[in-house]
Amino acid sequence: MAIIPFNTDKFFNDDWIKSIENETQLIKAPKMDVYETEKEIVAEIEVPGIDPKNIDIEVGDTSLKIETKKEESKEEKNKGYFRKELSTGYYKRIIPLPGEIIKEKADASYSDGILTITMPKIKQGNKEKKGFKIKVK
Repeated sequence: MAIIPFNTDKFFNDDWIKSIENETQLIKAPKMDVYETEKEIVAEIEVPGIDPKNIDIEVGDTSLKIETKKEESKEEKNKGYFRKELSTGYYKRIIPLPGEIIKEKADASYSDGILTITMPKIKQGNKEKKGFKIKVK
């Protein structure tokens, strides 16, 4: 069996790395904790460096949708970067909730890079079907 030589110069060249960096415009999926108490469902999401006005949250009867986007404050064309990894990006996630909630009473806050969403549980027989947007404080 013939051995095919592997050329590391071509595999690890700058063009190959740049093509991967250009294709990945998503923010790395943030870590999330979702837990339930007697009266509410709480989601805590790590989103450091995201401006709260760039966070969109929508709660449904049994699901939570979170969208964030990270934007660079300004671009300096004359800056001689050696390496540039801080960039823009987008993240979207829809997760099922362990129970039904009262959408209109859901609340969100952002502190020290942690987004906390508190959603009171719904009492049986008090249901609505449409999603409801909430603002981050």
